[in-house]
Amino acid sequence: MTATAPHFGPTPSTPAMRRPLAAAALLATLIGMVFGLLLGGAGPASAHAALTGSNPQDGAVVDTAPKEVTLTFSEQVALGDDSIRVLDPDGKRADTGGAPRDLQSGSTVKYGISLHTGLPDGTYTVAWQAVSADSHPVSGAFTFSVGAPSKTTVALPTNEAGGGLVGALYGIARYAAYAGFILLAGGSTFVLACWQRGAGARPLQRLVARGWMTLTVATLAMLLLRNPYTGSGKLADAFDLDGLKAVLDTKPGAALVSRLLLLGASALFIAVLFGAYAKREDEREKKDLTFGLAIGGTVIAAGIAGTWALAEHASAGIQPGIAMPVDVLHLLAVAAWLGGLTALLVALYRTPDIDVTAVRRFSGIAFGSVIVLAATGIYQSWRQVGTWSALTGTGYGQLLLVKVGLVAVLVGVAWISRRWTARLITGGGGAATEAGTETGAGAGKGSSAEASDKAEVPGAPAPTAEDPARAAQLARQQAAVATAEKKRIRDADPDRSGLRRSVLAEVGVAVALLAVTTVLTSTEPARTEEEAARTSAAAPAAQGPVEMKLPFDTGGKNGKGTVRMEIIPARTGANELHLWIDGSDGQVMDIPEVKVAFTLESKDIGPLPVVPARLAEGHWTADGVQIPMAGNWKVAVTVRTSDIDQTTVDKNMKIG
Repeated sequence: MTATAPHFGPTPSTPAMRRPLAAAALLATLIGMVFGLLLGGAGPASAHAALTGSNPQDGAVVDTAPKEVTLTFSEQVALGDDSIRVLDPDGKRADTGGAPRDLQSGSTVKYGISLHTGLPDGTYTVAWQAVSADSHPVSGAFTFSVGAPSKTTVALPTNEAGGGLVGALYGIARYAAYAGFILLAGGSTFVLACWQRGAGARPLQRLVARGWMTLTVATLAMLLLRNPYTGSGKLADAFDLDGLKAVLDTKPGAALVSRLLLLGASALFIAVLFGAYAKREDEREKKDLTFGLAIGGTVIAAGIAGTWALAEHASAGIQPGIAMPVDVLHLLAVAAWLGGLTALLVALYRTPDIDVTAVRRFSGIAFGSVIVLAATGIYQSWRQVGTWSALTGTGYGQLLLVKVGLVAVLVGVAWISRRWTARLITGGGGAATEAGTETGAGAGKGSSAEASDKAEVPGAPAPTAEDPARAAQLARQQAAVATAEKKRIRDADPDRSGLRRSVLAEVGVAVALLAVTTVLTSTEPARTEEEAARTSAAAPAAQGPVEMKLPFDTGGKNGKGTVRMEIIPARTGANELHLWIDGSDGQVMDIPEVKVAFTLESKDIGPLPVVPARLAEGHWTADGVQIPMAGNWKVAVTVRTSDIDQTTVDKNMKIG
């Protein structure tokens, strides 16, 4: 959920003035609906990838060194060279290096790295790092032993991927990018929809231009930092051209480049808004230009918001086709509210001629933003949290509670702002302000010149045509006196001052809300975290893989060889089966077919047939091999080396 804004109206007794009360009540109802929906169930959503299995398993002790190490993940991940490293007890590389092999089968996401032959006994460390489908880096490490555990010189990594100095700088850039977008989109919306004369106000021009600059610089920084953020963690790698090229081939890299292109279009939008539009005096022409700028600005803003939806949480997990448009609407509503609120604050403090009509127009936009934020916030909360236990027992859920608390604070401050606006209207402040507007006391140079003609400096001699320097000096003095007088009149209005203070408080709370929201976007969703913890708790104790070798001879040409078989984790329930076929010379042997059958003769169960699928040359695998009960199972392997040469060999294996 994102913060609300005040909705202003004429008097407390009119229906228009009671609309803020209805908005607050509606918001409270919607917040309650969020927690009600959290009780609803749904399929598991995955946003940050998690390691769900490995072969060998963490802490396993195997009799002989495996030929490869495999890792299974909860979702699609991006892996590069050296993403998986296997280190021997002395800290030396035990793997062959290079990019991991893709061993995916169906919905199973699995990668493997080959090991050197002839590895000695001892404890080996597997360190891995990957990038989740939602663009966030994840990493981990575990150990396994060959023969028996031993001492190792390798220390397990303690720093998570995306941490350190590079991670901090990337996080700052993310926050700055959100802030810049809010100022750019929200400030422009305030000018076009609420106070069109503000297009000529220098403070508002600077606000929007700074938002554009902040977003542009932050996007460039994220693009450069992306390679070390998801890889080495070294700041110097930000200028690695090969790494930058690799980033451009990824989904987050494409999103950042698209954002830069859209920012180029937004620069033209700003130039027209504060150039030709601000100077346009013909009402009909200005109305047409307003419509064109509104359409173009909306398209650009939606496109920029879409670059976040494309590469972050909304693009991964359940219902991405719905989540991404919802995320775009959420960001646009945030920008319209927070950016407009900031623009209003600047106008109240720096431009004394803003009228109450502009405040009331912003109130309508804020009310619409409240509705959009509430609806999209409900959906996002359900999608990322899911249950009561996840809401209170995970970091993501706790941050969401903080965010909802900040919403409640903003509702209270918004109510205060609404009361100050009502007093400003009923007390005549609005009329006084509008009268001041007619004098031309605005942010442009023309207003200052007009004020200079009317203001006089006490005791100053009249300028003469023969003394142009003196005349210019006197004009500057007169302008300063006029500006100071208008500021004194503005600050003397207690209702206007009260409104400025309440809006300032809202902006302060909104900044804290933006910080919490930015942290939420880089936090593992509660639903994923709880699902991983529940799966881990429900899993029985790991028993480690069981391996066996079965020599065979089909009698034909090149019919001799050995079947190396491994079943993981060798327990009751679902198991994973791997078969490697080696020829008589010890090299990989490719055969047309292999079958497996399990029989528990003591219980008269079986044979239970298994037909492995060919994964690679000489490597066959089968997932979901069901072993109904523990016991001493006879495993029969049928090998066919040609159309007519076939044999079956068997051996007993203890499972469970």
